[in-house]
Amino acid sequence: MASVWISKRETASGTRHRVLYRLGGREASPRYAGSFRTRREALARLQWVSGELAALRIPDLGVLAAEPAQDTLRAAAGRWQAARVDVAEGTMQTYRVALGRLLPRLGDQPPESITAQTVAELVGELHETGLRKQTIRKTVSVLAMVLDHAGVQPNPARDKLTVKMPREERRHVEPPTAEHVEAVVRLLPARYRLPVLVLDATGMRVGELERLTWGDVDEPRERWRIPASATKTGRARWVQPPSVLYEAVLALVPREDRHPDRRIFETTTADRLRTSIARACTAAGIPAFSPHDLRHRRVSLLHLGGMPWARIGELVGHDDLFTTARTYTHVVADEREIDWQVVMARD
Repeated sequence: MASVWISKRETASGTRHRVLYRLGGREASPRYAGSFRTRREALARLQWVSGELAALRIPDLGVLAAEPAQDTLRAAAGRWQAARVDVAEGTMQTYRVALGRLLPRLGDQPPESITAQTVAELVGELHETGLRKQTIRKTVSVLAMVLDHAGVQPNPARDKLTVKMPREERRHVEPPTAEHVEAVVRLLPARYRLPVLVLDATGMRVGELERLTWGDVDEPRERWRIPASATKTGRARWVQPPSVLYEAVLALVPREDRHPDRRIFETTTADRLRTSIARACTAAGIPAFSPHDLRHRRVSLLHLGGMPWARIGELVGHDDLFTTARTYTHVVADEREIDWQVVMARD
């Protein structure tokens, strides 16, 4: 049944009395009916909401006397994004994706109206859509940062007693074998074959490959630079692919057309490459793998080849050697390297 109540919250400006109500039982999401400095004002609003509910009407705050415009989570998120001048573009893109999940659900609510129960219900909703635990965790983390910036204290997104992440079995990553990679490359559209071989040979992140430009190429030394703006750690590094792949990359564009800001793999994006690999895996009848699984495969092969963790971290762009050792070491089904010369000849 419908209900209405007053909730107190401590903010930077003092205690606020918030009026909340439900149109149904506990399964219904709480709705916001105003925030007030004194309990007397809140009681007046509570009585009005109760009267509307008793009359079987949904309370319409628009019919009340004009009030100061309420801030919204959408506006607070915009201010927070504008203030995050300290993060790389890749990180900001991660924030945008998370906000794309948050704002359609909570964007019109005032930040101070969001409760721990609201966040817990959000987690449940995201889980029902099939999102992975880590994705949900990142989304709630972004919500927590927005609420911190808006001065909401205590922060409901950080309430560990109420907000629980869904239980999920840890995914056991099995990097693709050389045979599986070769089978997929044969079935890929021609424009994606070389990018996949480069990812397999270098362990680059797909986002790094996507943003690679001709201005990053050091032709005499047969290497290219991953600029700091494209890396996850914010530190630039050099990548030296096998010569056969390097020559194939140079053959993509005549020298006179290699403008510094022109992307090397112009038709390749992370989403398109991921989709094409998944389709090729299905067509080949092999276990599905992603572009990032090629990174797992490369790190595992480097480790099995006896390379020290510090050197592996330097090559693939890790700043946490413990994470490298714990997360990126896997038992590969076979330790064979791909014969890039043969695969390139087939193309």
